[in-house]
Formats: sequence, C-alpha cells, structure tokens
Amino acid sequence: MRVSPRLTSRSRGRGLPSLIRGPAEPPVRPHLAVRDGGTVTDRLVEANRRYADAFGDPGMDARPVLRVAVVACMDARLDLHAALGLELGDCHTIRNAGGVVTDDVIRSLTISQRALGTRSVMLVHHTGCGLESLTEDFRHELEDEVGQRPAWAVESFRDVDQDVRQSMQRVRTSPFLLHSDDVRGFVFDVTTGLLREIDPAE
Repeated sequence: MRVSPRLTSRSRGRGLPSLIRGPAEPPVRPHLAVRDGGTVTDRLVEANRRYADAFGDPGMDARPVLRVAVVACMDARLDLHAALGLELGDCHTIRNAGGVVTDDVIRSLTISQRALGTRSVMLVHHTGCGLESLTEDFRHELEDEVGQRPAWAVESFRDVDQDVRQSMQRVRTSPFLLHSDDVRGFVFDVTTGLLREIDPAE
C-alpha cells in the first residue's frame, strides 16, 4: 500500500486530512480508454467485455492447484501472480492494506484451509508501505469528521520485518486453522522485484 506523507492541509471536498492523497494521476493505458465522460469503472467494464469475447471456461475446480494461500498488501505495485510465477487457479490470494493478518484474514484462511484444501500460507509485505506513515490517529481524525470512530484498527507499523513476524505468529497461533506448519513471511522489494524471507525467530 502506497500512501503519501502526512500533510497538514485538509483534502478537497471533505474534512479528512490528506493522508491518502498520492501523486498526480497516471496516464490511462490505451486499451482502457473510453468515451469522454466515462468513469474508471466504465473503462474496466469495457475491458471486461473484450476479455469475455475471447474467454473460454477453463473448467477449473475452486480448490487451488498448489494448495497455498497468499496474504499480501493491496498496493498496486504488487503483481503477485507475475512476481511468484503463479497461473490462474494456483492459489488463493487475500489482500488488504498492509497485508496484515486481521480477524477477516483469519476468516478467509480458515475457509481456504477447511473448505478448499489449502495447506501452506505465504505472507508478503513490501518496502515503502503506506502503513509505515500512518498512526492510529487516522481513526481519531475519521471520528472527528464523521462522528463515529471505526471499529477496526489501522494496523500501522514502523518495522516491516517485525510486522511480518507478527503476522506469521497470528497465523501460527490461530485455533481455527488446520495447518500452521508451513507459514512463511517475506518482504517484496518494490524497486528490485525480489523477495526477502523473514526469519520468525529474530
């Protein structure tokens, strides 16, 4: 997840501080262009129509071929299938802000293991994550704006390696998971594309 540095000014339109205002909008790829007045979602729907024109039912089972679930950050710079050499149907992919193991990630992993046969868990954080620049103050600022504090935690962190270790520990100690012997954590370098494995014992 990539988040711009904290700014003191208020974002346009609403009162929430500009914690998530990123760089200038990137150019739209030609194959996603639409008529004037179209939205980003319109572009994606049109792209789907082109995709469906050439689509053939692969006849796959819902169970991942490699019996692995990958938990990763939602950051747009992470192309997990390409980075890990995965094909359609190989794995379950669970993504959120930071790639942290929350209760909902445990829910997904539990279903993945108990109902759909996965046995291994791979955790992928990355360098330059936006959660390193946020704090729990984000929740308080949301409360100031909307009058209600979110029930969820931001799960921000300062040390990405330590956060991977915490995530591994949360998976390994969950009473709901059937398989916790093959749980490994990594940090993906967004500048080199390489994974660095994290030792859970450090």
